Amino acid sequence: MRALIVLAVTALAACGQQAPFSGKVISVVDGDTIEVLDGRTTRRIRLHGVDTPEQGQAFGGRARRRTSELVMGAAVTVRPKGVDQFRRILADVVLADGRILNEVLVSEGLAWWFRRYAPRHRRLETLEEQARDARKGLWAEAEPTPPWLWRRARKRK
Repeated sequence: MRALIVLAVTALAACGQQAPFSGKVISVVDGDTIEVLDGRTTRRIRLHGVDTPEQGQAFGGRARRRTSELVMGAAVTVRPKGVDQFRRILADVVLADGRILNEVLVSEGLAWWFRRYAPRHRRLETLEEQARDARKGLWAEAEPTPPWLWRRARKRK
């Protein structure tokens, strides 16, 4: 049921998809969620197509620190893709040097390609495969636990 709600919200948001905007990153909530000041409005951004480890999970702190290093206080361009069930803007975040934050985190082994929500994102698929093959970041572990499974297990407790 929850998946249907997410899909419905995302589909509705895609119909009236926002134009790209630029702003300054004023907060890093976790590895895949940031807050951007757009004029006088603070917008919560959830990186599209990726899922980083949660705080308390292996590599969760590293993912958050790396996101902070890359964007905290910096000007970024946000390319919206939709809105999630928490009303966060799902987006690609473009860094000043042109790299895409979502892709950087996957390529460094600090995020998974979130197939469930971006099944046709072949660039993220390729970057994850390369990071896995090179045993970068979380892929250095024998069997890293994806954050969606980690959250589900914590919810059951």
